[in-house]
Amino acid sequence: MRRPKLFDLNDALQHPGRKVYLEVSTSLEEEDDLDLVRPIVGELSAVSTGSMLLVEGLCHVTMVLECARCNDPVEVEFDFEIREEFPVEGVAAGYGSGGMAHVVPGEDAVMFRGNSLIWEELIRQDLWGQIPYSVLCREDCPGVEWDHGIPVGRPEFQVLSQLLDDAEDDRPE
Repeated sequence: MRRPKLFDLNDALQHPGRKVYLEVSTSLEEEDDLDLVRPIVGELSAVSTGSMLLVEGLCHVTMVLECARCNDPVEVEFDFEIREEFPVEGVAAGYGSGGMAHVVPGEDAVMFRGNSLIWEELIRQDLWGQIPYSVLCREDCPGVEWDHGIPVGRPEFQVLSQLLDDAEDDRPE
């Protein structure tokens, strides 16, 4: 396993109101279920209020998804926003207390190493939440074309289907 890419947030945490920035580019190599055409690129910023750390960003991705009608591959390009808040404990060093503010890991522990954000994990989680649910290869996509000569459905119900067809044929007109 390779080392995680870290975004050091100490400057923002120890000096509330100070914003720190990070340019990002990643192919999320360890994510097998994403078919990226190019690396995800964007920028993250972080600022602390003293009790909360706000991480925001805008990223751009080009990936391959399946058409919702015919299942053909479709190259989709879109931007996705990141906006996450994490609780902060302790007194910031910038207040001259001799203390240190730190992110409270909680259930987001997988995203932090001390006061450093594992930014690829944040991008991965936010991307999964914003992938378009349904895309089309083209607006007039006819969908999957079925060969009507092949029976569709469960074989044991074919007999019932035939009985219904026979009953309709026996009806007087």
